[in-house]
Amino acid sequence: MRIIEAGPARRHLQFAPLIAAIEQMFVQGCEVPPRHRHDVAGAAAPGGTVLLMPAWQPGAFLGIKTVSIFAGNRERGLPGLHSSYLLMDARTGVPLAMIDGNEITSRRTVAASALAARFLARADAGRLLVLGAGRVARLLPEAYAAVRPIREVQVWARRREAAQAQVSELRAGGWAASVAPDLQSAVALADIVSCATLSEAPLVQGAWLKPGTHLDLIGGFAPAMRETDDACVANSRVFIDTEEALLKAGDLLAPIASGVFCAADVCATLAHLCRGEHPGRTLDADITLFKSVGTALEDLAAAILVYQADGAGQARGAG
Repeated sequence: MRIIEAGPARRHLQFAPLIAAIEQMFVQGCEVPPRHRHDVAGAAAPGGTVLLMPAWQPGAFLGIKTVSIFAGNRERGLPGLHSSYLLMDARTGVPLAMIDGNEITSRRTVAASALAARFLARADAGRLLVLGAGRVARLLPEAYAAVRPIREVQVWARRREAAQAQVSELRAGGWAASVAPDLQSAVALADIVSCATLSEAPLVQGAWLKPGTHLDLIGGFAPAMRETDDACVANSRVFIDTEEALLKAGDLLAPIASGVFCAADVCATLAHLCRGEHPGRTLDADITLFKSVGTALEDLAAAILVYQADGAGQARGAG
């Protein structure tokens, strides 16, 4: 069994091939059971949680991502979240590789948003606004640049110093980047607004969005979390990664509860877009919204890509 750590995993998960791999997996489909959640006794306060996320293609690959969430680690100077990915042969159950799960999760998350944007953002979308300054937020410009001609990036975060640090990093990488002077004006200027926060209160207001904007909501993964107000959903053509978003995403559940939106208003899932069952954006003036909560399908696609690229590299080295 190969051990593939963060550095090699990152090198094998370049965004153009990763986006293509995820698209192909959505086209082909795979088995994705509900994820398992377990509380871990004996963990330091406020407790520990482990998530198990399996997925497989019959006769091909089987994968399980484990995610451990121990919020008490902050007091120990340790990250609160760790994940790993075990890839196996689906015909025999033989383990093939243990892969760094943090790289898989963060890179497949932004790749899925970029894949959706290929169908939903205007073809000339060049101004990107990123809300957030964490691991996922930092990857968004590179991912979007794989599908759209991004030429300007603005960053907004609750802590201005965090936004400035991200802008400095982007500028060092050759991006034309700046800190958003204020959120309302930055949203009004952007062609793509991508939110990667853990907010529990709306940040983006629908009244701020100009015609033709694509709004990407990554951060909220629980009913209590929200990155947008009801107007954003009510005034947009709404797309989701999977049906699970209608069960978990506060950005959808709150507008449903208030009566301005219903599940039937969802235009399509990412699978429908990838399979050509829905055209995506049809009018330049439309405001499109993509809400994702993540799926083990994307993890499996990323893990297979890493494993196969790592094997090809080993073969070249042997030669």
